[in-house]
Amino acid sequence: MGNSELLQTIRKSHHHKIKFAVTDIDGILRGKTILKDKFLEVAGGSIGFCDVIFGWDSNDKCYDNVKLTGWHTAYPDARARLDLSTYRTVPWDNELPFFLADFSAEQGPGFAACPRNLLRKVRTQANEMGYTPVFSQEFEWFNFLGTSRELADRNYTDLKPITPGMFGYSMTRPTQFQDYFNELFDLLFRFHVPIEGLHTETGPGVYEASIRYDEVLGAADKAVLFKNGVKEIASRHGIVASFMAKWHDELPGCSGHLHQSLWDAEQEKNLFYSGNKKKPMSSLMESYLAGQLYCLPFILPMYAPTVNSYKRLREGGWTPVTASWGYDNRTTAVRVINGQEKSTRLEMRVAGSDSNPYLGMAASLASGLYGIKQGLKLEGEPTAGNEYAQTKRERLPSNLLDATRKMKESKIARELFGDDFVTHFVATREWEWREFSLAVTDWETKRYFEII
Repeated sequence: MGNSELLQTIRKSHHHKIKFAVTDIDGILRGKTILKDKFLEVAGGSIGFCDVIFGWDSNDKCYDNVKLTGWHTAYPDARARLDLSTYRTVPWDNELPFFLADFSAEQGPGFAACPRNLLRKVRTQANEMGYTPVFSQEFEWFNFLGTSRELADRNYTDLKPITPGMFGYSMTRPTQFQDYFNELFDLLFRFHVPIEGLHTETGPGVYEASIRYDEVLGAADKAVLFKNGVKEIASRHGIVASFMAKWHDELPGCSGHLHQSLWDAEQEKNLFYSGNKKKPMSSLMESYLAGQLYCLPFILPMYAPTVNSYKRLREGGWTPVTASWGYDNRTTAVRVINGQEKSTRLEMRVAGSDSNPYLGMAASLASGLYGIKQGLKLEGEPTAGNEYAQTKRERLPSNLLDATRKMKESKIARELFGDDFVTHFVATREWEWREFSLAVTDWETKRYFEII
């Protein structure tokens, strides 16, 4: 549908309002509902949106350590551009028209801080090299009985998953909340966020979904809309969906694995496919993989952005702890999936369900392109068997503070993403660690309150 046809469709719609949303640095949708006439006035240009969304954290607490915006700038409006190509209607909200927006109409540091803009910039680099990046993200998340108010009133204690027991790939557990399970699949399909597969994962009340692949910007859009859509659909059923990376120390964490390949400009040929059984990866794929492994330690917060992310990344947790790779190996950072031409791809397993899809995909693509540009070669053999048993490979940073320091000091990160983005992003992660350091946790209270 062309823009003129789309605008005519909106104009004739019985709705008198539309929704649009932008994405903040944490991957959270921040949006507005506006009058249809207002939308028609700004559709070809831009609309004001307070730049505080780059000046506060996920809990709306204002940073005191960023230059982009703050009390020193008085939080002015930035100019948001509605991307008309993202048009869809919301099936669970009376088919209300919906659009994604970004700050590509904005110049200077604000442009660099917008996650969707960053991915657009990296995608342009790939396109200029003759590649079409094809990506997909999969998510695991836990589902809990209750409402947001009820969970908050209980201070997020005594949480009750919708079903008990581990029950990975269960055929019985989904039938116990059948309407919710089916609505996830059906309503998200109508929302143009098609799910390829949906099943229970191992853990009480945990689901896993694989989103249908797309070119990289469309894939990231779908991933962001998936997370928000799941939360809204869950709420209709008295369920709270959590994409926290590790909500319980005795249960598995939640992943947000990134699947990816490079195709030719016409998307007719998968450039990762070698066609040679003795050499499963093309030379291009090997360099792309080498770039990802080389850059990974320096850009880890883009895959693991929260304090909680690093509780997930530990031995024996189906998660990587080193910059490693292997063929169909789920203990390594990158899993090489080499099969038919259409399905040959890489799976970046570091990203958790708490990751910002725009930043995770930008990190994956930029580091892969770096490997191609530099002609990097894979060093060493792939991991065969258990990567956790390896003792010679250097571990990835084990907490957000160390990972952020490594990124802040890295020339690689600034080469990939630019000074403006890296300076702003690492400041937000330093803030996150500072906020955590001020908190007195339940663990501390239980351990020290009486005995110490």
